[in-house]
Amino acid sequence: MIGKDIRGLFLAHRAEIQAYLTRKLRNAELAAELTQEAFLRFAEQGQAGSAVILHERSYLYRVAHNLAVDHLRLHSRERLEPLGSDMLDAIADDSPSPEQVAGGHSELARLRRILMELPERTRAVFVLTRIDLLTYHETAARLEISESSVQKHLAQAVKHVMQRLRSDDAGI
Repeated sequence: MIGKDIRGLFLAHRAEIQAYLTRKLRNAELAAELTQEAFLRFAEQGQAGSAVILHERSYLYRVAHNLAVDHLRLHSRERLEPLGSDMLDAIADDSPSPEQVAGGHSELARLRRILMELPERTRAVFVLTRIDLLTYHETAARLEISESSVQKHLAQAVKHVMQRLRSDDAGI
């Protein structure tokens, strides 16, 4: 009798449970395997006769959900295993080379020199808005000037910095 019941349940609910597991796991093959496992557990529960299942569809969903959770736990545990030294050696080093660090320091020193050419207030506006990332309103309040003055000083600073960077690059 159980065989006939399980066959009918399988035909009635397999597709929806497999679709549920596919959405949850994002893996159709695994979802198909776990769907079959859910029905197998249902059949084993019925054969054992230990409990009466009143809501078969709900029971199947619960078993499928638990199987998915168990799989995800096991899978996440596997990913946390330490890598061997040969695998670590294969990971690319994205830290800057000594040449890149030196070049960065050189560019930073160049920018500092260019900024020092600016009038003090214009330089302060540039630093507060472009380096400290303050808003025009915050910069105006800190320097006790209007927001339009902040905009004007910033425009002058950006224009000067860009011109100097271009002229230095052109070798002028």
